Amino acid sequence: MANAASTLIADLKPGDGYVQSFARGLEVIRSFSATAPRQTLTEVAGRSGLSRAGARRILLTLEALGYVRSEGKLFSLTPRILDLGFAYLSSMPIWNLAEPVMEALVEQVKESCSAAVLDGTDIVYVLRVPTHKIMSISLGMGSRLPAYCTSMGRMLLSALPEAELMQCLAASERTARTKHTVTGVEDLVTRIAQIRKQGWSLVNQELEEGLVSMAAPITNRAGEMVAALNISGQANRTSAKAMQEAMLPQLLAAAQAISRMLSVQRT
Repeated sequence: MANAASTLIADLKPGDGYVQSFARGLEVIRSFSATAPRQTLTEVAGRSGLSRAGARRILLTLEALGYVRSEGKLFSLTPRILDLGFAYLSSMPIWNLAEPVMEALVEQVKESCSAAVLDGTDIVYVLRVPTHKIMSISLGMGSRLPAYCTSMGRMLLSALPEAELMQCLAASERTARTKHTVTGVEDLVTRIAQIRKQGWSLVNQELEEGLVSMAAPITNRAGEMVAALNISGQANRTSAKAMQEAMLPQLLAAAQAISRMLSVQRT
């Protein structure tokens, strides 16, 4: 039976400004969902309203571009598919509204401030207000870092159901980036459980020597964590204990202010 996607394609009347192959590619992407995260070629064709040959061509193209992976007869989307939405995400009014809050926080604490979302096993930066360069790598909008060893990553991981958390940690390349990096799944689960309980996260020199960072949750009107806000500094200038004592209240207040803004945005 034809679904909504195939009906949409059938109803459209291609013209000079309409690229049918692109539209079909989008229908293939939309055929994947929480209820159908992994599909056979036949299932993709059925859900997208395409022939098997047409669906196969699109899937192979998406696989070559890194947006789809195949395991035997099953196809699934990769985290890279979210790159298609990050331009929209980063341009959403909420982040324009959040930037002044983050700038005020930076002025208060004299440390860099960032916001990020979770994408598979990584966090992706959607906004950053730097002060001094404190990392050996350059970070900007769209930059990725592993979730397991970052303050925003652990904050965001704490919102996942237990099964998803375990799956994410198992899929992570948990390498020791410094002598302080926690890589064991059980240790990480314990730390993330504590973060879930206390409502904030602190990571001390696990991503990079000398880097201390602390994160707080950004939630929507339903109370769901959708992003994380952090401040980061140098351990030789501000110890982890000093950061927690002096800057946690300001960080939590800024995250709550952004959450309130998000709660009044139209969905």
